[in-house]
Amino acid sequence: MEDLVSLCKRRGFIFQSGEIYGGLQGMYDFGPLGVELKNNLKHSWWSSMIYENDNIEGLDAAILTNPSILKQSGHEDTFSDPMVDCKSCNLRFRADQVPEHCKEEDLTEPRQFNLMFKTNVGPIDDGTSFGYLRPETAQSIFTNFKNIVDSTSKSLPFGIAQIGKAFRNEITPRNFIFRVREFEQMELEFFVKPGTDEKWHESWVQKRLDWWVQQGVPMESIELYEVPKDELAHYSKRTVDVMYKFPHGLEELEGIANRTDFDLGSHTKNQEDLNITAKVIENKSSNSRLAIQDNESKKWLVPYVIEPSAGVERGILAIINEAYNVEQLKDGKERTVLKLRPHLSPVKAAVIPLKKNNEDLVKLAANLKTKLQKLNLGRIVLENSGNIGKGYRRHDEIGTPMCITIDFESLEDNSATVRDRDTMEQKRIQIEDLPAYLMQIIND
Repeated sequence: MEDLVSLCKRRGFIFQSGEIYGGLQGMYDFGPLGVELKNNLKHSWWSSMIYENDNIEGLDAAILTNPSILKQSGHEDTFSDPMVDCKSCNLRFRADQVPEHCKEEDLTEPRQFNLMFKTNVGPIDDGTSFGYLRPETAQSIFTNFKNIVDSTSKSLPFGIAQIGKAFRNEITPRNFIFRVREFEQMELEFFVKPGTDEKWHESWVQKRLDWWVQQGVPMESIELYEVPKDELAHYSKRTVDVMYKFPHGLEELEGIANRTDFDLGSHTKNQEDLNITAKVIENKSSNSRLAIQDNESKKWLVPYVIEPSAGVERGILAIINEAYNVEQLKDGKERTVLKLRPHLSPVKAAVIPLKKNNEDLVKLAANLKTKLQKLNLGRIVLENSGNIGKGYRRHDEIGTPMCITIDFESLEDNSATVRDRDTMEQKRIQIEDLPAYLMQIIND
């Protein structure tokens, strides 16, 4: 973990938030390369959900949340962790994360601590007008169910996907960006006909495993965990967690839950005539009936929901961990290389003129950079440092799939030297063929 944290700061992936003031625990900022990696991962997820499935729609909902929503969803009553105080060191911990140096006799009895951030809404702070920073993106999907059905005419099965910020007032943030207080979620709520939910649940578990493998997280680093019934969330019929071997141990990367009809049922008025199976709170404040008409029976029903939910930050940590390599070279030296999948790499290609001050070389390199950038594959950089060796090493370390060197031979025959990040092999390619070559590397 120390090596990953060092790389992330040194190369501009991730910084401690507010570091010049001592930082803020559980908060991190994504730097120039980190934001590219983050956007690439989110784009890959979005493409796999929205663009590759005609029955899934996207959503981007508000962060500030009406407290009535989180009351009906059960978050106000159940979204909490047990907290203890240590009388010896005067620190607070989650009950299951007490460090070894704290003796049991020094700990207070566990008490529940609500994880939601509460904030005043409006100009008068008198406690009567408040909202929450959303603890998950799911609830805004459920409350927009009718809007999306009415505007898109979707029929079962179909899904609503969202990527967005969520906030949890963690008692003990830990392990770099693994457990933080502000993070992004990639969540899909897939609505299915009751009775078909178990089949769809199995299907989505496999789909999510396949996707993580495509992002460079191999099955050898993954285990599936069947959450025991006595540990299930209040809304869940069954949950399968995708567990990953993080540097600090085996922990959850993504959860795939069968939420039954709990959420739509909780936010629905006139619940009594819809045969809702989950135990939900009677809703007297909602003005909507979150149900859909079955195409075959023509009866109105509340769908079951399958929810694959992944954290962006946890995904990035897993991907960087898998990609990080330190290799011994033939000359006795070593190189650090980040073997990211090309579609995730923050920089897709670096164009390097052999001589920094040679006007002809720099001009040809700049023109090529502009041409490649117009392919819209991601960020292309002009590396005009004048030191080829250092340029190669830097781009190895940040995961750039290929470096393109413009030399004096390029001025004569319009070719360039292309160096592969993983093998370090070099070959000459005509400059006019480089756009197609780069597209093949990124899209493979």
